Amino acid sequence: MKREAGERIQIIPAKYGKATEQVLVQEASEKLQVIPATYKTVTEQVLVTPAKQVIKQVPPVYETVTEKVLDKPAHTTWKKGTGPIQKIDSGTGEIMCLVEVPATYKTITKRILKQPASTQTVEIPAVYKTVKRRVVDRPATTTSVPVPAVYKTVTVTKMLEPAQEKRIPIPAEYGTVTSRKLISDGKMEWRQILCDTNMTRSRITQIQSALKTKGYNPGAIDGVIGSQTMQAVNAFQRDNKLPVDKYLNIATVQALGVSTR
Repeated sequence: MKREAGERIQIIPAKYGKATEQVLVQEASEKLQVIPATYKTVTEQVLVTPAKQVIKQVPPVYETVTEKVLDKPAHTTWKKGTGPIQKIDSGTGEIMCLVEVPATYKTITKRILKQPASTQTVEIPAVYKTVKRRVVDRPATTTSVPVPAVYKTVTVTKMLEPAQEKRIPIPAEYGTVTSRKLISDGKMEWRQILCDTNMTRSRITQIQSALKTKGYNPGAIDGVIGSQTMQAVNAFQRDNKLPVDKYLNIATVQALGVSTR
């Protein structure tokens, strides 16, 4: 066991998203609304001068009349006569005649009182005038008008899912321990290897070609033993249970089918 079983706490953050909702901007209320008065035009008679009584002086009435009045009453008078019969004074021989003189009249014009002065009560009627005027038809009033609430659509960030705590069990962890056990004691062993004398460039080229043919990558086929060529050689040795070392032993060369002579 490399590690005992345990538990891991995973915090899952809350999830948020955009949403639209109605928010109250202004509450519902009431307001007083004034309804103005209405007017109309009417025609009416208005009294200009009230009726009254006046005492009026009536002057006297005169009449012009014409009448004959006695100017001179009838009388007798002596006038000279013209014949012996009319002679009244024989001594003088003058003839006088007693003559009846009728009355004389003259026409006069005069004013006479027909009707004496008086007073008279006169009824003077009232005087009216037709006028037009504006009158209140309906007086001003007030009424209560409900004012609805005002809402506004806004975009808000809302929590879609709250944060959560998740407990994740962690199983015990086991590992394979590779231990090396001594199977046999080390010993000295003679191996035939290619030395500088027989490690020619052409032979190295043959070994590289043989490795590539068998599926091991020796790198460039250049006749030079490099690190990549030795990695390919060691891989071939392990796969074919050949001695693995840092040398090109004869068993490996022969297994690759390369002549050692």
